[in-house]
Amino acid sequence: MESKTPFRLTKSELEIMEVLWSENRPLSRSFIIGHAPHRSWKDSSIHILLNSMLDKGAIEIVGFEQTGRRIARTFSPTLTADEYYVMQIKSSSCYTSDNLPHLLSALISDDDISDDLLDKLCAVIEERREQLHNENKESTT
Repeated sequence: MESKTPFRLTKSELEIMEVLWSENRPLSRSFIIGHAPHRSWKDSSIHILLNSMLDKGAIEIVGFEQTGRRIARTFSPTLTADEYYVMQIKSSSCYTSDNLPHLLSALISDDDISDDLLDKLCAVIEERREQLHNENKESTT
């Protein structure tokens, strides 16, 4: 994940992001309105919400599509849901890298964690360990 300036989404903005994340394709304003079933905002507020999200860097305009007689902008998120939630944790005033083992332990404490998932986590950790070793070798040469 590239480093972004941390931002927080309001409840309404998060509802819009959840539609964008679930569809995984550029969406128009009217599509978002029609597919946010339990939204806390009025249809007329979407313009303000989308502009706020553009200002924060949460979404970007990626194109245009014909909707009836109008041309509508389409929007995509600039980060995944996972990246957003990691940003929230890391931008917390009480987060340090020393918290990571505790966070990981809390995330994997559920009964539905399988051996296969634990193997994948170990592989991710090993890959990161190799990257760090390679970076250290490059910096000493």
